[in-house]
Amino acid sequence: MTPAPAYATPGDLSPSRRLGQFTWVTLMCLLAWDFSGLDRTAMHWIADGSGFGLRSNWWMEAILHTRAKQLAIVVYLGLLAMVWWPQGAFRQLTRLQRTEIMVGITLGLITISTLKRFSLTSCPWDLQDFGGAAIYVSHWHWGMLDGGSGHCFPGGHASSALAFVGLALPWLGSGLTAQRIIGRRILIGVLLLGLVLGLTQTLRGAHYPSHTFWTGFICWTVALANHLLFGWLAHHRQSRQA
Repeated sequence: MTPAPAYATPGDLSPSRRLGQFTWVTLMCLLAWDFSGLDRTAMHWIADGSGFGLRSNWWMEAILHTRAKQLAIVVYLGLLAMVWWPQGAFRQLTRLQRTEIMVGITLGLITISTLKRFSLTSCPWDLQDFGGAAIYVSHWHWGMLDGGSGHCFPGGHASSALAFVGLALPWLGSGLTAQRIIGRRILIGVLLLGLVLGLTQTLRGAHYPSHTFWTGFICWTVALANHLLFGWLAHHRQSRQA
């Protein structure tokens, strides 16, 4: 039987260092995109003064938006059941690791939802450039109203996939190469799904590209912090039992 991916020991910094490096590189790329002004440029490639032609596209609205969100709920509930009744590859994980996954996913969803609730940033389809009433205001201009409905940053729909990045961390944090390969495959799959959902909303005019990128980064950061906390808890338990 394949051994469970082990949390890195406090003295083994290599898994944590790799994950930390990935986080910092991603953050630098995000900041470079934000300050490039490519958000507005990208939206002007997609739409004009009459709006977004794909806003009501049946495939994007009904399938890649509504049905995808419903599927995410089913997957979430399935993973929740795996905490107590693991199947397949989840039998390789300890109960603590399965709990870590669910806590990380849940915290990611809650974080994105909370940030959206307090965000003053409006969606691209609300801009005057595309037939709306709002003016463009960067999401970095905290507290500045843009004349629109707000509550559009970060990308909520993309979090239906990107919040699941925590699913990869028990394997990515392992000291074994084979298990890290499994983790990378899971991570790539989740990121690709998140990009598809994010691109769908961008093409419809609901979100700038950066909204999806920031959703992914926030969900990853929350999941990573959660993973490190559960790693500490696992080693604390082991030291008490020793």
